[in-house]
Amino acid sequence: MFRWRFPQAVCVLSACVCLVLAYEEDFVVNYADPYYNEITDGETPEPTPSPAPCNSPDLTKWDKIFLMLENSQMRENMLLQYADDIIKVEMGSLRGEMLRFLAQYGGSCGVAVETAGRRLALQLEGGLRETLERFKFRDQIFPAAGNSVGNSNHLEAMLQQLLSAAQTQTSRLAKLETGCFSNLGAGMGMDTKTGSQLPAGGGQRLQEQEVTSQDLALDEVLAALQQTRVELGEVLRSSRQRYLPAGCDMALLFPMRSRRIYTSVIPDVPLSVSSFTVCMWVKPTTVSNKTVLFSYGNRRNPYEIQLLLGQTSALFTIGGEAHLVEALGVVNPGGTSEWIHLCGAWSSEQGLASLWAAGKKVASTPGVAEGHVLPNGGSLQLGQERNGCCSSSPSSGSGVAGFEEGFDPKMAFAGKMTGVNMWDRVLSEEEISQVALQEGQGCKQRGNMVAWGVTEMVPHGGAQFIN
Repeated sequence: MFRWRFPQAVCVLSACVCLVLAYEEDFVVNYADPYYNEITDGETPEPTPSPAPCNSPDLTKWDKIFLMLENSQMRENMLLQYADDIIKVEMGSLRGEMLRFLAQYGGSCGVAVETAGRRLALQLEGGLRETLERFKFRDQIFPAAGNSVGNSNHLEAMLQQLLSAAQTQTSRLAKLETGCFSNLGAGMGMDTKTGSQLPAGGGQRLQEQEVTSQDLALDEVLAALQQTRVELGEVLRSSRQRYLPAGCDMALLFPMRSRRIYTSVIPDVPLSVSSFTVCMWVKPTTVSNKTVLFSYGNRRNPYEIQLLLGQTSALFTIGGEAHLVEALGVVNPGGTSEWIHLCGAWSSEQGLASLWAAGKKVASTPGVAEGHVLPNGGSLQLGQERNGCCSSSPSSGSGVAGFEEGFDPKMAFAGKMTGVNMWDRVLSEEEISQVALQEGQGCKQRGNMVAWGVTEMVPHGGAQFIN
């Protein structure tokens, strides 16, 4: 019996040992760190070099000028959009005030006031919309320069009509409301339902309350109309600055101060005269101690005629700086944003030299070059003076071919110039005042020695004619 059980026990024990060994082989625990993304010290990647940024080339002077023109056009469009938004908001506010006023004071009087208010709002809104559309249309067609003066005068006339229409409608509305309120005040002491007389104290208090509310409503309406009038005046002033003055249809643009930028004038008649008057419109960008506008001279004396600008003054010389006429307070320091009209007149017989600004005599000096006669054969320039010899020839090798020698960039003019005319006589005070009217047609009154738009004028360097 024992002999049979012993082999069975051995077999069972062997089976258990085999199972234990098989289990350990299948479930071997791996205690290694499973960090497969770890970067060792020897495998540290090198940083990728980034390409150097491209260096843009330096902008030239002309590139800067074009950028300035683009920026000025962008600011102009922003101002137009701002003016459009302001007018829309004010018109909406005015309409809301009128509607609230009509809701408070209904009936026949309210209907009349509403009709007048709508007529006023429609008239002003239609006129302003038409004016703004004209502005935008003109900006799209002529983006880089001013437009013709005829259209400018037409737009200014339209704005003046809008201002007068606003004043007329305000007056009519005030009269209508006054009549309506007087009728309401006259019927305030009667009961509309029973026809009985109200108590004297109650009727008086009710009338005082009505008058107080009516005064407040009227004050609000008048304040809104006055604000609209002020904004229309600002639009009118801005339109005057955008266009050329005195009916001129073109101007000379001097983009910067340079000895190469000037304009030569070739008159058809000799300048050997004993009296003259020279007039022009200028809009300087900046001025120095001595900025040349008009200069005439020859080899013997390069300073026969000079019309100059200082920091805050205008200067006029005949035959040299010894005969100087100066007027202070004519120019704003650093330049101006508006057109300035200047005239210089001189007579050899009386020796009287006078300087005019904006059509008014601002300075006069007697005994200036008395008995002197301007020499013939000189050269006439705008925006520069000749302080040396006459023009240099390209073959001589001196100077710059195509330009004048002896020009100083510190005295060069930068800005706009138009309406340059010269007469062989001294104009009267009435004639100068007519030529100096900014809303007039002074450019059509041309001189008999130098006539704007008729006499040949040759721009040099970056000077150019603009419309």
